[in-house]
Amino acid sequence: MSHPPSRREFLYAIGGAAIVSATNIDHWRSEMESPIELVRRFCAAWSADVGAAELAAFFTDDAVYHNIPLAPVSGRAAIAKNFASFIRPGAPGIETLHLRIINIAANAPVVLTERVDVFKLPTKSFELQVMGTFEVNGGKISAWRDYFDINQFTSRSGIPPGNP
Repeated sequence: MSHPPSRREFLYAIGGAAIVSATNIDHWRSEMESPIELVRRFCAAWSADVGAAELAAFFTDDAVYHNIPLAPVSGRAAIAKNFASFIRPGAPGIETLHLRIINIAANAPVVLTERVDVFKLPTKSFELQVMGTFEVNGGKISAWRDYFDINQFTSRSGIPPGNP
């Protein structure tokens, strides 16, 4: 009959009794939090105006981000570059983007969001209704697909298709 590990055995199993790094704590949090909690945290990060690299850190190395009217973007580095291309300040960039969750539901690793994305441009603000699907694997987002009306985005933003 095996016994649960002692505190000392546990600490040594995870890398010793030394001070645990913030990276390990973040890893544990991402492993322990539910997919729905991860997606909520990701949407909150957008609303907190964090940078593209920090947003991309939510994704697996081989993740796919797909705004369904546009071509998919594959890989964390490409996703970061894509985010940076449309969240930079100044025209025609989007100054802020807040993802307001209306409804959220999960079935195991798949999280569905009904959102209103609030865009602030240099000269105006507008809202866009969006349905999003997130797939979570190992505490990271492995796929993100957003479904929205590209004509609404274009008419409200003045930004030509291909930029969101």
